[in-house]
Amino acid sequence: MAALQDDHDRTMAYAEVALSQIKTLRQGAVPRNYEIWYVYATGHNPELNKAINDTLAERGNLTDADLDQLHDTYLTQGRTTDRIDRIGARVANEIDDIMALLAETLGNTASFGDDLRGESQKLSLATDHDQIKAIVERLVVTTREMQQANSALEERLSTSKQEIANLQVSLDAIRAESLTDPLTGLGNRKHFDRTVQEAIRNAGASQQPLSLLMMDIDHFKSFNDTYGHLTGDQVLRLVGMTLKQSIKGQDFTARYGGEEFAVVLPNTPMRQAIIVADNIRRLVMSKELKKKSTGEILGRVTLSAGVSTLKPNDDAEALIERADACLYAAKRNGRNRVICETDPEFAGITQAAVA
Repeated sequence: MAALQDDHDRTMAYAEVALSQIKTLRQGAVPRNYEIWYVYATGHNPELNKAINDTLAERGNLTDADLDQLHDTYLTQGRTTDRIDRIGARVANEIDDIMALLAETLGNTASFGDDLRGESQKLSLATDHDQIKAIVERLVVTTREMQQANSALEERLSTSKQEIANLQVSLDAIRAESLTDPLTGLGNRKHFDRTVQEAIRNAGASQQPLSLLMMDIDHFKSFNDTYGHLTGDQVLRLVGMTLKQSIKGQDFTARYGGEEFAVVLPNTPMRQAIIVADNIRRLVMSKELKKKSTGEILGRVTLSAGVSTLKPNDDAEALIERADACLYAAKRNGRNRVICETDPEFAGITQAAVA
């Protein structure tokens, strides 16, 4: 009883620390944030604690993008690895059971062969009807036992095959989940990092153009502070749904972090990428946002977008950096617009950075 009380007191202390941190840093009391700070309070994930402490020491606060990244890197990934390990263990156990059954069946088969040879010799020496009848009856019994063992093996192999197939489906689902942003259903940052690297390799091999869009919801923090995190999540889902509807073929879209999104456009030159970005911007702006709980019309949200196109010798960092700089130029020049790296606004940003 005392142990239960101690456990209760300890977990309540962790909960109080978590809520205190959320309150102090003026973050939303949503499950993601609570989980981060609860694990932080326990000290069971030292890498998470170090990342939080380093960020707070550097900037004094954690943005939504920071919290997303912390959760994906130190919490979600760990759970995914555990789940994959559990499935792997189940597959290994299933294989061990089958191997044991096969070994037993092979032993039975060898024994059956010995029995057949022995009875065959006896049959060749038998001189009367009763001896022959007894030998045949033993052969029938031995054959029936072997048939039953083979039948059991076939049934077990069929069951095992289905079990492993089901585990494979679960494994595929976990892998897909580990690459998906749970709020918007888009690819997450890890999926984006993999995809853009692969797209750059493919573009280099095929000598085809590759463009990248970096998009950000305008004034999202003010919107979030005014209407609350639940409505903010509704906005993120709205943008995510719009992006899904706007891409096709090999195009790929992800939630880059916080309120920022990315779209990878293989086989797409700059001019066409600008059209795609502007179509997404217009489509998002055309949707009227309504608060689900009250039906209140909240108005419309807008996006700013930056567009870059792969250059010779570019790596992922260079491509992303130019798209981000274009996005920054779009924000700086009034928001709700698309700017690419050939626009004078982008040139002004880069010149200012050099100066």
